[in-house]
Amino acid sequence: MIRSYFRSVSRVLPFLVALVMLSGCGYNVIQQNEEAVNRAWGDLESQLQRRADLVPNLVATVKGAAGFEKETLQAVVEARAKATSIQLTPEMLSDQAAMSQFQAAQGQLSSALSRLLVTVERYPQLKATQNFRDLQVQLEGTENRISVARQRYNQAVEVFNFSIRKFPNSITNNVALNLKPKEYFKADAAARAVPEVKF
Repeated sequence: MIRSYFRSVSRVLPFLVALVMLSGCGYNVIQQNEEAVNRAWGDLESQLQRRADLVPNLVATVKGAAGFEKETLQAVVEARAKATSIQLTPEMLSDQAAMSQFQAAQGQLSSALSRLLVTVERYPQLKATQNFRDLQVQLEGTENRISVARQRYNQAVEVFNFSIRKFPNSITNNVALNLKPKEYFKADAAARAVPEVKF
């Protein structure tokens, strides 16, 4: 009786040990954290696209102002074209060069928009139009949402990067997943300041 009990336990024990070890390996945690990074990236991309979508309306509104500097408008149009031409998939978020290129293009767009808004200060009749004021408010709100989305993305990256480095998750990652740390979205020097909108 006792022998059969020990045989039963000795057969079940390896499965129980394996189950306990697998539940603490971090596989699911790593997967969940990577999904959080991908979701946060999608939110950030959505806000960046919203800003890019506002640019044509802003340019069209400003273009109607007599004597408005064409170089400023051209810089905005070119910066938007470059920013929207560079796409990052979630699989590319670990690629430092791709992320740097993406960040630089977004920074150039932010810088060009800032210069545009500063230049508009010299055109009071343009600033007084309802359409332009509405676009300014939308742009300012979008820039604030971009800042929040960038912060949330970076927080998700921090959690993910730590989860693939801590023990025992690091073993699981090295053996089963081989995921690389994700890159943070750092604001380009030109994009660090939200454009100041004055009425």
